[in-house]
Amino acid sequence: TTIPAPAPIEQETFFPKKYGGKYTVTLIPGDGVGQENAKALKQVFMAANVPIEFEQYDISGLEEEEDQLFQEAVDSLRRNKIGIKGIFYTSSEKDSRTSFNVTMRKELDMYATLSLVKTMPGVPSRMKDLDFAIIRESTEGEYSGLEHESVEGVVESLKVITKEKTERIARFAFDFALKNNRKKVTIIHKANIMKLADGLFLRTCREVAKEYEHHGIQYNDLIVDNTCMQLVSRPQQFDVMVMPNLYGSIVSNIGAGLIGGPALVPGCNIGREFAMFEPGCHQVGLELQDKGIANPTALLLSSVMMLRHLNLNDHANTISKAVFKTIESGQAKTPDVGGNATTKEFTEAVISNL
Repeated sequence: TTIPAPAPIEQETFFPKKYGGKYTVTLIPGDGVGQENAKALKQVFMAANVPIEFEQYDISGLEEEEDQLFQEAVDSLRRNKIGIKGIFYTSSEKDSRTSFNVTMRKELDMYATLSLVKTMPGVPSRMKDLDFAIIRESTEGEYSGLEHESVEGVVESLKVITKEKTERIARFAFDFALKNNRKKVTIIHKANIMKLADGLFLRTCREVAKEYEHHGIQYNDLIVDNTCMQLVSRPQQFDVMVMPNLYGSIVSNIGAGLIGGPALVPGCNIGREFAMFEPGCHQVGLELQDKGIANPTALLLSSVMMLRHLNLNDHANTISKAVFKTIESGQAKTPDVGGNATTKEFTEAVISNL
């Protein structure tokens, strides 16, 4: 997968630098299955001789005193320009901190979140022949975090949609389609009810779509509730989907369910200057923590996207082929995809297939 990036002449400022022939990448394992998956990632990278060194930050959304370490991790990402992470736990309690996941995207303006949903040979799934990309705007919408209790029992929450940020996420989506030989972009919205906010999103995306007509990229639009129904009835119709923040969170989880689970969906967060790669379905997996049965596929395939972003295509091909060969052969299936292998056994199988 090719991710839209700045023009080459501008990348001299923003692209990660090599030191001693190696890139330095910020690694944040996250909560739940994060540590086990990060360990698998490091073992595979070492076996494949990938020229990357990790700066690791063991932050947890479960701990209330992690703010200083979180800021150090963000500073590391500012230096390195590129990182890979697991998913942070976010409490639903009223007085708990805001999501580390959302805060990181907003603070570094990583405005495009990409999730890739594709059926894999060797994994039983509800649907066949799926291959679509979910692109969502990650810095505004319902996740703007602007809410308050005006009087007791009455909460007002602001959904922010701006033309400027809608234009750039729409261009990201159409650029992604263009660079990956995709044929259609579907705009997801709720403009029939939220006529101003989602109406602006829809109109702006349509305007951008006209700029790409000469490339032969088709576009259409769907209301978000109809989208969910279409996803579970005829998902093969989708190619590239672009939408505001909350809808993308819901749709990516539906996509994961269609192909066999959240551990199979790679993804990333991309901004003008920074890139953070992470599983595309944001499930923490607290119930699987320390049981040794986590499936690191999503993190490994996210790391493949990262390697392509760094132009380390040979290493990316080597690792992706090993992962797909391991899954298709069924030699080390973890419980989430119908097997009984441990994370260690799966990782060893991937390494043997490098």
